[in-house]
Order: sequence, then C-alpha cells, then structure tokens
Amino acid sequence: MNDTHDVSCKKIKEAICIDTARVYDSCADKDCLADMRVYFTDSAQEVIDNATSVRCRGVEVLNVFSEVERVAFNRGFYSVDLTFFFCITFDVFSTPNCPPETVSGLTVFSKKCILYGSDGNVKIFSSEFSANEADEQLPMTSSNPRAKIQVAEPLCLDAKLCRPCDCCNNLTDFSCGIPRCVKKRFCGQFCSQNSEKAVRATIGLFTIIQLERDVQMLVPAYDFCMPSKECACDNEDPCDSFRKIKFPVGEFFPPNEKDLDCDNDFTASFKRDCGCGCGK
Repeated sequence: MNDTHDVSCKKIKEAICIDTARVYDSCADKDCLADMRVYFTDSAQEVIDNATSVRCRGVEVLNVFSEVERVAFNRGFYSVDLTFFFCITFDVFSTPNCPPETVSGLTVFSKKCILYGSDGNVKIFSSEFSANEADEQLPMTSSNPRAKIQVAEPLCLDAKLCRPCDCCNNLTDFSCGIPRCVKKRFCGQFCSQNSEKAVRATIGLFTIIQLERDVQMLVPAYDFCMPSKECACDNEDPCDSFRKIKFPVGEFFPPNEKDLDCDNDFTASFKRDCGCGCGK
C-alpha cells in the first residue's frame, strides 16, 4: 500500500493554487407539476376557445430565474427561490377530419429549497488585459454563493381542456409578471380574462440545484496538458471517405425481438414481466 502511494506521489511535480467555483451543497429533485394552467396570446386563445380536444407535442424550459437569500438564524444556509418558465406546444383539434392547428402557450412554476453555501462576504475587483491600452475594469463581484440550476428535458405527461375556473393556478393579470425575455418568444399579447376555455397540463421535471462560490484551492499538478495527437487535415477524395463507411444494414432490416438490447431498462423490465427470459 505504501509502495503504491510513493509511486503516485513521485508523478506530482508541484502543488499549484487555482481559482475555481466550488460546489458547497446540491440537491436533485423530480417534480410532477399537475394541472398547470397554460396561458396563451390572443390569437392562440381564439383557437383554444373553438377546440374540442388538445394533444401535447412537447415542452421547453425557456428560462429559470433564481434568487439567493441568507436564511436568518441559520448561519451558512441560503434559500434558493426558483421560477421556471415553460413553453408548451399543443395540437389543437376543432373540426372533424381536419388536421390540427399548432399553438404554443406559457406556464410558470415556482419552488424554493434551502442549501448550505458557507460563509464569506468580500468584494472582488478584477481587470481584463487589453494590449496597448488601459486594461478593462470588470464589474465588482462578491464571494456570496451563486445558484446553478441544471434542468433535463421536461416531459409533457398530460393535457386537457377545461373551464378557466377549474384551473388551480389562475392569475388575474398574468401578463404583468412575464419577463421581457420570455414574452418575446410569443407573438401577440397574453390574455388571462374573457376566455371560454383553458388548458391544463401536467409536466414531469428533473432538476439539480447547486450552491457554489469562488475559492482558491491547492491542487497537485502532474504536467502541462500537451495534445497527444496531430490535427487531421482531411484532403482525401470524398468518394474515398464514403467507401470507408460501413453499409447501414440495421436501417434497412429492423432487428428481431431476440436481438433487442436487454440492457435497456424498459426492454429488460418488460421481458422479465412477460417471462421472455431477458436478463438470464
């Protein structure tokens, strides 16, 4: 054990100090946002008012606003307030035997979590080097923790028509609280009143929330990172490059059931349930 440790230590040339963002605390969440009221612009709302049914095509996270505030009487902890803005696209059916119209709407979700962000409150001043002129002075920052939010592609689990009074998150003046950067993704003005029908959607959301702050850390340095391969300058004939590509047999002949990858979670669980022998 000691011999292995000695060998690894010999490879370290020096200890260097780096300035980096350290994650002090994080959490992962899986939220099911049930029956969220979707708001539409005036032109899209006319389509919804004449609809007989809707089908969700997809959902996109437009933006996430975050605010970090110190928690009173709990040193080192901070509350992270998050507001998610979703754009949901629907197929709207209004006339039998006619193709659906596609419209997009906006829904908003807010949540809060408390994470540890450590202590520290200093002002940081820095500059950006500019050749042959005065260095640019960067805006002052602080060592307070920053929130970082990672969001996976949301899932649209359900969508249905309803009366506006049946939605749980009705807002009297929805348009006032929409940031400009979100509004510009939609054409027209949002209308939350005088609508005959509404749409409520259920969204599956996966997030990772982190609190990080800039710190100086001492790390071992082995060597400089020199590239190990040469830059490839591809000047060969395009037909020669095409000949090197294998024929895509799988695109023309779909695999049999026995050839499906049993490592796939859904396939494996399905085959185990039906007694097909997957996983043996």
